[in-house]
Amino acid sequence: MKYEEIVDLMDNDPVVQGLLQAPIPARLAYVALDGSPRVIPVSYLWNGEAFVFATWTTAPKLEALAANPRVAMTIDTETFLPHILLVRGVVTMETVEGVPAEYVEASRRIVGEDRMAEWEANVRRDHTSMVLVRVTPTWIRIIDFVRTFPGGK
Repeated sequence: MKYEEIVDLMDNDPVVQGLLQAPIPARLAYVALDGSPRVIPVSYLWNGEAFVFATWTTAPKLEALAANPRVAMTIDTETFLPHILLVRGVVTMETVEGVPAEYVEASRRIVGEDRMAEWEANVRRDHTSMVLVRVTPTWIRIIDFVRTFPGGK
């Protein structure tokens, strides 16, 4: 699948749009430095080009992602019939001063408006810099059990 096709699906598929707007984290899979697989939840944004999330500058995953930037992600509902977005991609990272706007906006869906002010104040107090992580997708698969049953391509 070409990158342009991926972006088109990300921006126009109704199942993907529903998942991107839902208050659910993505699950990021990567290979740790010891070679073991890891999966962690991340609050993320789709910025039209890549999935974006931020993390602390001391996060153990950063060394692993630098050593092997190939990752997988899944975003899925907990309801039946589930909607699932499977992603494979490549990570790039950038250390930024302060708390990136992308981190705040990505967290808003998960934290909720009623707790957002307190959450943001605590994060800004505790972090003078963060690492902005971008996952550029190289492959995606949408499963909605109606149009794209898992047995398909």
